[in-house]
Amino acid sequence: MKNGVYGILKAKFLLNDDALKNWRFIVFVILLAIVMIANTHSFEEKVFRINELGTEVKELRSEFADVRSELMKLKMESTISAKMESKGIVPSCVPPVKIMVKKEEKKTMFSNLW
Repeated sequence: MKNGVYGILKAKFLLNDDALKNWRFIVFVILLAIVMIANTHSFEEKVFRINELGTEVKELRSEFADVRSELMKLKMESTISAKMESKGIVPSCVPPVKIMVKKEEKKTMFSNLW
């Protein structure tokens, strides 16, 4: 056991005659570790991006609500009439009247017969 641990510490398993198999395995493990690190890094970038977009969506939603409430205030009749009074336009006291226009039908030869 003493020679086994001592041999591992001196890395004799990398210098033996059949060390090529060991080197291949070590290179494979290193490549696998690099791929795993790159995958974790890209995953974390995506998580951070999702959090940023979520925050942006919340901000845009609150801004939308503010603008919509401001628009509702601007569309009110009292607000519009107050702005138009400064230009000399006042609301009418007489309600509007609907005008009906009757369309004249063209008389054809068949309609004259009936």
